[in-house]
Parts: sequence; C-alpha cells; structure tokens
Amino acid sequence: MLRITQNLGQTDKPAQDTLTLTFELRQKGRLRAVSDGGVELGLFLERGKVLMNGDRLVSECGRVFEVRVGVEPVITAHAPDWPGFARACYHLGNRHVTLEIGERWLRFAPDHVLEHLAEHLGLRLERESAPFNPESGAYHGLGGHHHDH
Repeated sequence: MLRITQNLGQTDKPAQDTLTLTFELRQKGRLRAVSDGGVELGLFLERGKVLMNGDRLVSECGRVFEVRVGVEPVITAHAPDWPGFARACYHLGNRHVTLEIGERWLRFAPDHVLEHLAEHLGLRLERESAPFNPESGAYHGLGGHHHDH
C-alpha cells in the first residue's frame, strides 16, 4: 500500500494515476482507498481540508495522483426565479446545509426533510447521480471563524 502524505493542491504537476472520491470521502484526512489504476493507497493528510477536483496528491515514494470528484446520489433543486433562489439559499443556509450553488440551482445530499423544505419553497427537485462540489464556507481561507464583537 502506498502512503499518500502530501497534497500539492491545484498544480500542473503531471499525475501518474487518478483517485476518484465522493464528497464524504474527500473530507477525510485518513482513508484507505484504491486508485482508478488499481493501486492500494493510504491517505495520511492534513485533517479538516476537503480534497478538490484536480488536487495532486503525492505518495512517500513520489508518485502523483490526481483527485477526481466521484458521482454520487444528490438532489438538484431548481428555482423558478431569482427571489425564489435567494429564499431557498437563505433557509437552507440557515440550517447549515452543505450546498453546491449554481445558476438558480442548489445541490445537496438526499435528505427527506430538506427535500420537503425545498419543495415547500417552490423548487423543482431532480434526484440524480452527479458530482457534488459544495461551497467551502464563508470563512474558508480567512484564518478561521471568529466571534469578535
């Protein structure tokens, strides 16, 4: 098993293999996985950092793997207009739901309570299998979340 110990992030460094992971797995710093080329891997990366599509991971022996976003079950909710979209973002965001945001559409993991709320807000739901790339959060890259008043 190759040990992956470094994430180079978004770089043009050529990869010898790819690693396709769902959002749930891309959140883990410690993980056993198999590359798309069949190589057994152990990830030993910084915790709390989500792997992004295109990130380059490096094994202890120098082999480079490119992260790919896997297809998984999701709900894509389409808003009929911009006020409806804004209302849905507000209410789902107020529940601290992990969302991917597009052009008048939202994507989230299947959850019957959230699906009911989205339908109640006038969104048209599409149950599908698709890549899930949620927003990283308002405080991502700003040195953390502080409550200074």
